[in-house]
Amino acid sequence: MPEPQLTPEAFDHAVVAIALTAGTDHRLVYYNHAFHALFGDRPLGAPAREAFTEPGSERFLATLDAVLADGTARQVTAHRTLGCPAGEPTHRHFVYSCSPTTTREGPGILAAAIDTTAELHSALEAERQSAERLEALQRYEALIAAAAQMVWVARADGTVSELMPGWEEITGQPFPEAATADGWLDVVHPQDRADTAARWAAALRELPAVFDHTFRVRSATGGYRHLRSRAVPVPHEDRGTEWIGTTRDIEDHWRGRLRERLLARAGAVTEAERAEDAFAALAATLVPDLTDVCAVYLLPGPDAGGEEIVATRIASVARPGLPPLPPLEQQTFTLGPHARRAVTDRTPALLDLTAGAFPTGTVPEISARWLRAVRATSLTLLPIVVDGAVVALAATAGCQDAPPPGPADIDLQHEVLQRAQAPLRQALALQRARHAAVVLQRALLTTPPRLGAAAVAARYQPGSRNAEIGGDWYDAFALPDGSLAITIGDVAGHDLAAATTMGQLRAMLRSIAYTRGHAHTPADTLRELDTAAEGLGVGSFATAVHARLVRNGADGGWEMEWANAGHPPPVLVPVDGPPRLLAAEDADVPLCVDPRRPRVTHRHPVGAGETLLLYTDGLVEVPGEHLNDGIARLCRSAAEARHRPLADLCDHLVALVADVRDDIAVIAFRPDPQGPVQHGAAGQGAAGQGAASGGGRKEKRW
Repeated sequence: MPEPQLTPEAFDHAVVAIALTAGTDHRLVYYNHAFHALFGDRPLGAPAREAFTEPGSERFLATLDAVLADGTARQVTAHRTLGCPAGEPTHRHFVYSCSPTTTREGPGILAAAIDTTAELHSALEAERQSAERLEALQRYEALIAAAAQMVWVARADGTVSELMPGWEEITGQPFPEAATADGWLDVVHPQDRADTAARWAAALRELPAVFDHTFRVRSATGGYRHLRSRAVPVPHEDRGTEWIGTTRDIEDHWRGRLRERLLARAGAVTEAERAEDAFAALAATLVPDLTDVCAVYLLPGPDAGGEEIVATRIASVARPGLPPLPPLEQQTFTLGPHARRAVTDRTPALLDLTAGAFPTGTVPEISARWLRAVRATSLTLLPIVVDGAVVALAATAGCQDAPPPGPADIDLQHEVLQRAQAPLRQALALQRARHAAVVLQRALLTTPPRLGAAAVAARYQPGSRNAEIGGDWYDAFALPDGSLAITIGDVAGHDLAAATTMGQLRAMLRSIAYTRGHAHTPADTLRELDTAAEGLGVGSFATAVHARLVRNGADGGWEMEWANAGHPPPVLVPVDGPPRLLAAEDADVPLCVDPRRPRVTHRHPVGAGETLLLYTDGLVEVPGEHLNDGIARLCRSAAEARHRPLADLCDHLVALVADVRDDIAVIAFRPDPQGPVQHGAAGQGAAGQGAASGGGRKEKRW
């Protein structure tokens, strides 16, 4: 069956230029209007080599020969220079599609000429822009490479499209993993990851002029290094916003600046009255820049003796976001092998806690429980040396999946802790002096004697916000006539001078009260004490309540007479009903003000089972609050606990003071109707003394 012949007239009005050739010499037998508009008049019936004589036609003619020879369609591109109405030639680009066909004159070729000038120009422009961009990027990369920075390009969605090899060299993360929108975050430090992701997401959303952020990444060799990334958004109409940025390893610079800053902070730790404050300020220099939490454990002095080393937590600091630290109470522990080695070798020790086990003796159990709760991953023990002696042991910890510190971090921690030598030396010296003074002061608070059917209990609590020594005191002793003398006093000041004056006044009052007869009233005793203090130069502003109690019969009651030298009034807590203040309308002036002023003796019974409380202002005084409010609070608390044993009552009252800024002294007396009646004086026996928290606990049955 013969092949169908092509009817070329069907292409007369086609928008594509069409020409038809026939025979082996490719005679031009047809072309349409579009072809004529592009290429002008061509001789019909003439061979192609005569019809197409323009420069560059050789490729077209060769394609015609090839298609006719094997019957396979082909395409060829060529450019032509065409005239225009203004006479200026234009350069056009074409794609010729040549397909075999059958014409009325035999085998032939259908040639379609497609003008691709516009598309080519667009492609060339894009290629030119791409080449220019690539060249600029290559130049920028070369420049940045000289400054040891990585160059990267990210799309509007945050995915990385181009990345220099430096990223993989530092982190070990290959490009495909880093190229995803959040894949590069996998190597960011766990504690920096959320903040870094949030900042980058905000930049993609808000398009700031510059994105600038510093973060830590896990290095290929282990540990973490600080990087700084800076990027700028580059908007494109066709493909949205593109980000071009640099990332630079700033670990050495960052560590140098950090070292300078931390050492300056450690050196700026000022001398403190309390060792706790000095060590807390030192621990705060490490948190949160180098560690999540730092606790300092004070060690005994070199003359403590014994093979065991007992340490006491004296300060601790944790970064924001962690749970509250345990209170300082009950933080004493015996150093285990790891801690002892750190102290004896004076070398930091790093312990891996990822398994959740805490070697014995590294921290107190209450601290270990806290560290488990915050998922501590490491614990570093660092000895603190002052004047050639290890005075404390610091423990730093990484929490909540934080990686362990590297050698450089540990060295810097140790260096910072050794920086504050002067304030630590001063604080430790003050602490030793305070300790000696407190021991002396407590030694003066003797055990009351044993008399008849009554009980007495006393407490002394040194202040925690001052020098911890002062002029508060209490006393209770039997007089020759069988009565009981009770005194509470407070010398102004919180230092060694106040404690010394307290001891002198207390001794003189004891002597005056003991050597005078029954006719000598408490007012007489305070007046003579005032005169002696002025004459001997002991004078220092002081307050006191001095009382004498006498058993008044077989009903278990006692009679109290007392004088008050400017001191808070005694409180009498009955068996039932509200407490009473034993206050005079016109209180006498304090001691060491005017020995010539008259003093008054007051009298009041103390019934069986009633409780008499004498106290110093540290028990009732709160800064910014009226003293009467504190006394009213004391009365309410005493009434609530009135049926407790006297010792428990005193503990209860002292424990109510949440912030012991001032010394506290309290002495309580309670007649016991069920006890034996005993007449006459008894010896100063030592039985019945017990140690309370904070020391100074004295109790006797009378």
